[in-house]
Order: sequence, then C-alpha cells, then structure tokens
Amino acid sequence: MKPKFPIQNLKSFCEPPLQLCWNFAQLGLLIFPLFPAVGAVGIALAILGTGKQKFNTIIRRPLNWGIAIFSVLLVVSASFAAYRSEAFLGLANFLPFFLLLVSFSELIQTPAQLRRLAWIIVIPSVPIVILGLGQLFLGWASSGLLTNILGWSLTPTGNPPGRMASVFMYANILAAYLTIVFILALGLSIEQWQLARKRVGEGESGGTIARGKFRNYGTLYLIVAVIGSAIAIVFTNSRNAWAIAPLACLAFSVYLGWRWLLAAVTGIASIILAAAFAPSPINQLLRKIVPAFFWARLTDQNFPDRPLPYLRTTQWQFAWWMTQQRPWTGWGLRNFTPLYVAKYATPDNPIWLGHPHSLFLMLTGEIGIPATMLFCILVSWIIARIILLVRDWPVNNQDKLILFSFIVAFLGCTLFNTVDVTIFDLRVNTFGWLLLAAIGGVVYKNTVK
Repeated sequence: MKPKFPIQNLKSFCEPPLQLCWNFAQLGLLIFPLFPAVGAVGIALAILGTGKQKFNTIIRRPLNWGIAIFSVLLVVSASFAAYRSEAFLGLANFLPFFLLLVSFSELIQTPAQLRRLAWIIVIPSVPIVILGLGQLFLGWASSGLLTNILGWSLTPTGNPPGRMASVFMYANILAAYLTIVFILALGLSIEQWQLARKRVGEGESGGTIARGKFRNYGTLYLIVAVIGSAIAIVFTNSRNAWAIAPLACLAFSVYLGWRWLLAAVTGIASIILAAAFAPSPINQLLRKIVPAFFWARLTDQNFPDRPLPYLRTTQWQFAWWMTQQRPWTGWGLRNFTPLYVAKYATPDNPIWLGHPHSLFLMLTGEIGIPATMLFCILVSWIIARIILLVRDWPVNNQDKLILFSFIVAFLGCTLFNTVDVTIFDLRVNTFGWLLLAAIGGVVYKNTVK
C-alpha cells in the first residue's frame, strides 16, 4: 500500500487527546539518561495514558497480536526453564518494553515527533560525555548518596579501569548509548546544514539573510554533541562502537551522495584495519602511523592471556550448545549465566558472566528457535515497511532525512547486539525499543489503514 503522507499530521506533534501523554514522554525521556528513576515515571505515565486511550486500536493491530504470542512463548519457556526463578525474573527485560512498543507506536506517528525525539535523546549526551571525561582524566566519582538518588555510579578511571563508562554501569553500555546519540545527532546536524543552505539561497535572492552571522546555537550544540560522542566512543574502547560509527557515516554518505565522505571514511578505516590485520611488513609500516591504541585493541593484543571462559568465541559456542540441546523451548531467560558458571567455574577460578555477548544466540539458547524467529520476523516487518516508506517518500521532503536517521540508529543498535547484549541496562534497552516504536508509529500512520 502506498504511503498517504498526511500533510496536516506532518506539521502537528500528536493528536490533541494524547498531548498530555506526549508531554510526559518528552519530559521523562529528557531526564531519563541522567536521572533514570525520575525519568521512568514520566515514561510510565505516557505508556499507561496512551494505552488507556488507544486500547481498542492497539488490540486490533496484527503486529500486536504477534507480540502477544511472543509474550506467551516467553512465559512458556520460563515455565520449562532449568532455573525457573531466574527465567521469570528475565521477563522483566521484555514484557514492560512490549507495552512501551505498542503504546508509543500510537503516541509517536509523525516525522515532527521523530525530530523532537531525536533532540531529546541528544541533549543529555553532552553532560554525560563531560562526566565521562572527568571520570577518565580527573578521577571524578559519585558518592553513595548520589548513587542511590540518581541511580548511577561514577567510578574513577572508568569501568573497567581505563575505559569510559560515565553514568552507565559499564563501558560497552555507554558505547551503545553513544552510538545511538552519534547517529541521531549526525542526522540532525546534516538537516540543519541543509536548512541553512536553503535559507542562504533564499537570502541571496531576496536579501533577507545576511552572510557571516551565526545565531543558530542549536546547530552549535549538535556539532558539540557529534564531536563529543565520537570522542567518547573512542575512549569507551568498544570495538563494536568503533565499527558501527564509521558504518553509520558510510550510510549517510551513500544516502546523500557525498563521495568525499565515503572516500574519507573508507580510507581511514582501511588504514586502521590494515595496521591491525594486514600481513607483515605492511602492518608494521602502518603501525608507525596508526596509534597502538587502535590496532592493539582491534587485535586484542592488550589482553594476550585472556582466560578461555572470557573469550567471546567460547561464550558463543556454549550458547549454541544450549540451542542444540533445547531448540524448541530453550533453557529459560537468564539461564545462560548459571549454566555457564556451572561448566567453567572452579573453586580456584570463580567466574561470572551475565550474557553470551550475542543477543540472538542468547535468545535461541534461552527461549528456543521458534520464539526467536517470531521475534526477528516482527521486528523485520517494521523495518522493511519503514524502508519502503522512505523509498516512496517525496524526494524534496525534509522529513525523509529524519526517517533515514532513525532507521540507521535502530540498525546500529541491532548490529551492536549481534556481538553484545544491552537489554540488561534499563536506559539503553528503553532507547532501543523507543526507536523501534517511533519507526512503527510512522509506518502505522502513513501506510496502514
């Protein structure tokens, strides 16, 4: 079905009856990264308020039927789990976020809302980066009182030591958050640049805009956010984020036809990868140019004697073994850890590992192949429909770029989770489902009757 492109909806933020819920959502999401306990209240009020007003619409959506079936499969899997209490606790990482998905898909339905949402996600990132830099280089730390009130802990020199974590519990979690921020800030910056060019062109013909006067402080903030998040991604030492950020730049360069950006990103990435993995003497020559900070991390030479249980390949193999043993129902959510510890931990070498560093392998091992396939189909349906929608969107419409930015941000989040798991962090998990809900809402509004 072709998109409807309702012009009146592109200009308004949301339906008038949902304005209060939208206000709660905006306020909650704005303070959520820094004050998660407080921000969660606003988000919860928005979810409940929207769910109540849009209940009849929600229960008629075929996609929501699929989500309900998936929820039942999670409960069934937990009932057959090896460690049932752990499995039922694991439902908290999914079921509440399904409510967010179905409610926010009704609350967020216009590109104007996506643009506002992108700003709301980007704004708190600058103080978070500043706190991270202070943590890493100045030894900033939070007291016990701040930890209890704010819901985060600022550890001197980062967690693990030497890697920026800022207000998040671990460096990789911060990296996942910054990946989303970097992509959305980049999209907003490009949009502001395009609008500025358009205004300058109109000013040249009509004499209404003077050259050389910079008054758009919002654009300046976006530039700071892009640069700051990029620097912070480097200091998280997350190889996932190091890969995804350049891939996002490549996606924007292809979409916009910017060959210079495509060539620059490809060239820099190729040099770094060659310094890490090219055969000698090529790699030795390039290592005189590329700092060891990058190529040593990519080759994992910083940790040459890493114990076998802490290798991701070992974790992936064990998750696949779990899948093979129970392909239909899985072992139950959160069951990877006790099973893995039982196999690899010894009195002399106690270990603890929260997940197998791959969301999809974790799901097949913990909830089974059929449920995981249903999950992937539901998410893929939304992504496929939004890609088709962007393809058919009017070429000169400014809203097309923000739609593309949200697609790239969600795909970046998904790619991050192929070799890691971020659902155990409340904030990053919320933002991941929020991106999907926003995309789904635009699909509903413009393609589904």
